Amino acid sequence: MHIHILGICGTFMGGLAQIAKALGHEVTGSDQNMYPPMSDELVKLNIDVMNGYEPEHLNPQPDLVLVGNTLSRGNPAIEYMLNQRLSFMSGPEWLFREVLHKRHVLAVAGTHGKTTTTTILSWVLEFAGLNPSFLIGGVAENFAKSASYTNSEYFVIEADEYDTAFFDKRSKFVHYRPNTLVINNIEHDHADIFHDLAAIRHEFHNLVRILPETAKIIYPASDEEIERVLNMGCWAASETFLGVDAEWSIVDASCDYQDFSIIHNGKTVGKVSWQTIGEHNAHNALAAIIAAKNVGVSVEKACQALSEFKSVKRRLECIFDSNDIRIYDDFAHHPTAIMKSLQAIKSHAKNGRVIAIMEPRSNTMRMGVHAETLSTSFADADRIFLYQAKDLKWNIADHMNELGDRCRVFEDVDKIVELVGKETQPHDYIVIMSNGAFGGIYQKLIKRLNKL
Repeated sequence: MHIHILGICGTFMGGLAQIAKALGHEVTGSDQNMYPPMSDELVKLNIDVMNGYEPEHLNPQPDLVLVGNTLSRGNPAIEYMLNQRLSFMSGPEWLFREVLHKRHVLAVAGTHGKTTTTTILSWVLEFAGLNPSFLIGGVAENFAKSASYTNSEYFVIEADEYDTAFFDKRSKFVHYRPNTLVINNIEHDHADIFHDLAAIRHEFHNLVRILPETAKIIYPASDEEIERVLNMGCWAASETFLGVDAEWSIVDASCDYQDFSIIHNGKTVGKVSWQTIGEHNAHNALAAIIAAKNVGVSVEKACQALSEFKSVKRRLECIFDSNDIRIYDDFAHHPTAIMKSLQAIKSHAKNGRVIAIMEPRSNTMRMGVHAETLSTSFADADRIFLYQAKDLKWNIADHMNELGDRCRVFEDVDKIVELVGKETQPHDYIVIMSNGAFGGIYQKLIKRLNKL
C-alpha cells in the first residue's frame, strides 16, 4: 500500500512513517517545516519528503493519506484530497487499527515529561528483553530513532492531548486505549485548542472513562488536577507515587538527582545511579519504573537499565562541551518546564553561571497566555536572553521588569549570539530553549564559542 503522510516531519507523523515503512508500506510525505531531528530520521529511511503542500504531491494517487493535526481546510493538499475523494485517515486512528488494537499499550500522558518518560520506559523494557515497539515525540538516544515496530506484545507510546485532525477534534490519546497509563501532571497548555484548564480536564476524563477495568493508571498523588479528573469517574485500578500516602517515593537524592533511592510501601526497593540530571527527570524515571513493573520488569532490572540510559535529543541534551563551557539544547516551552530545566542545570552547575536563551515559540506562548508567569520560571538563571519574534503577539520586555538587568530581549538571533559569545566565561552552562529551529542559533553559537 502507498501511504502519503501530510505533515510528515512532525515527531508523531514522522514516527508513523517509520512504523508504516517497517510494516512494508510504500511511504511518501509532504511538509513545509523540515528540520532535525525528524528530517534526519526520514532521510535515513529513504522516505521521499516533498517540500510544501502542493496537490501534485498526491499524484500518482496514494492508497491512503494520513493527515497531521497541523493541517486544516484551505490547505491546497487537503482541498485536493477532498475534491478527489481520496481515502484519508488521522494518524492516531490508523495506528490503532493497524497496530495498537492487538498490543498491550503503555501510554504516557501529561503536560510535561511525556517524551522523557516514554523514552525511559521504552529503554527499560528493551533492557529487560521485552523488545517493545514504541513511538516517542523525539529521538531516543539509546535507540537512535523515535519509533520502532517489533513483534513484541508491548507498545510504548507518548500520549499527547493535542487534537487529532481537522476532522477529529478529540485528543490524540483517546485513540490509543492503553492498558497501562501514566499521567505525569495536568496544567493548562495548548491554548490554541483548549480555552481553559477545564477543557483539558475534560479530554483526560474522556481518556480515563474508556479504560478497561483491567487497566492500571499510574500518577503522582500530589497532583490535584489528576485527582479531579479521576473523581469525574474512574473504573480502572491506580497506583500512586510522590505525595502524602503515595505507594512510591524517592529518598536520599543527590543535589542534581543523579543518585537516588526508591521506596515502595515504606521499603527501599532500588537505587538509581545515572547520567541524567534534575528532580523532574527522577520523577519521570520513577513513573517509568512503576509502569515497567506492571508488565513484569523488576525494580532491580529497571534500575540497572537506568544506569545505561542516554536520554532523548533536545531534552537537556549537551551539544557543546569545550573550554569548560557547556551548551544544552532543551525543548522546554512552558513556564513549568522552563523552571524545572533551569533548576536541574543550576543543581548540576555548582560554581558556574546559568545562561538561559529562550524563544517563546509554541502556539500558547505566541498568544501570550503565559506572559504573566514566564518571568518567574527564570529564577535559577544568572543571565537571560529572550527572542522577540516578529509574529509574537505580545511584548516580552513589558513582562520581564522583575528580572532587572539579568534579562535582555532581542529581535535578532545573530545579536544574541554575538552578545552571549562576548559574555561567556569558563564554567558557564548555556541552556537554549525552543520547540523549533530558533534561527539556527545552536550551530551559530557553537561556531562563535569555538573561536574563544
